[in-house]
Amino acid sequence: MKDKLKEIEREALKDVDLCRGDPASIEELRVKYLGRKGIVTELFKKMNAVSPEEKPEIGRLVNILKDNLTKALLEKASSSGDEDEEPLDKIDVTLPGIPARLGRMHPITKTIEEITKVFVSLGFMSVEGPEIETERYNFEALNIPLEHPSRDAFDTFYLDFNKGYLLRSHTSPVQARFMEKNTPPLSIIVPGKVFRPDATDASHSFMFHQVEGLVVGEDIRFSDLKGTLALFAKQIFGEKTKMRFRPSFFPFTEPSAEVDISCIICSSSGKGSPRCGVCGGKGWLEILGAGMVNPKVFKKAGYDPERYSGFAFGMGVERIAMLRYGISDIRMFYENDVRFLRQF
Repeated sequence: MKDKLKEIEREALKDVDLCRGDPASIEELRVKYLGRKGIVTELFKKMNAVSPEEKPEIGRLVNILKDNLTKALLEKASSSGDEDEEPLDKIDVTLPGIPARLGRMHPITKTIEEITKVFVSLGFMSVEGPEIETERYNFEALNIPLEHPSRDAFDTFYLDFNKGYLLRSHTSPVQARFMEKNTPPLSIIVPGKVFRPDATDASHSFMFHQVEGLVVGEDIRFSDLKGTLALFAKQIFGEKTKMRFRPSFFPFTEPSAEVDISCIICSSSGKGSPRCGVCGGKGWLEILGAGMVNPKVFKKAGYDPERYSGFAFGMGVERIAMLRYGISDIRMFYENDVRFLRQF
């Protein structure tokens, strides 16, 4: 048996040496000796016929044969090829390099940074908070009563209804948290993601971004709110931008207002054009909600409403970005289409 193994090894190594070295020839030899029905494989199958005394030694020799043949085939494969050919790993340093494709800031991130920059220049501080909230901060601390429609399970993503855990539906809870731990005067903005179970369409998404602001101090007036937002509108949309306030209602502000700007496409005076596809001929575009902080919110935060007053505002970042860049469908922000994102 030992002599037969030596003879097989000599013949196998000779076949490898005489092999042309191309992949097809090497594979043919591998199948011949090491394949499922190869010569070496058959030797392993015949081990049952070897006496128990010789089996350990013969098994060792068969394994050595297999290893030597495998090594010889690998060496033949690595040394094969035309000697005149250039090695595959050779680098021609004279060739121009392949430029790396640089990424771009997402339009939502870019818009948040631009909004933040405006308010920080006015003395605001940017703060953040948890996206998983409790009913206390998301509703109760903001004077939103239990019977308010927004607290219904159809209008809020509840994680644990019994314990009151939910995905925040606005960034206002961060304002409530901040007031609990800080004393006036204060000026903050709160950028971040919010979640509402809205049906996704061209103007709605179940997840979007907000930037909300809060100013609290002594003798803060509605005129301060108007002046702050007027400067913001001109910085973001241009110096010719006009602004108007319409009466509205929010539980956490009183009085409350919807804030519009003159259409950035068809008008700078609020007259508009009947054919404008952005404002629909109205001449005005709604951009945010605002108002003076409700005294009940101050009481829940531990502030004296007789001493302190303040204003708050909130805007949808996607809404601002869509107006600035002329984007007609909110879903484009989240489709990760490189062709769209490269425009910014």
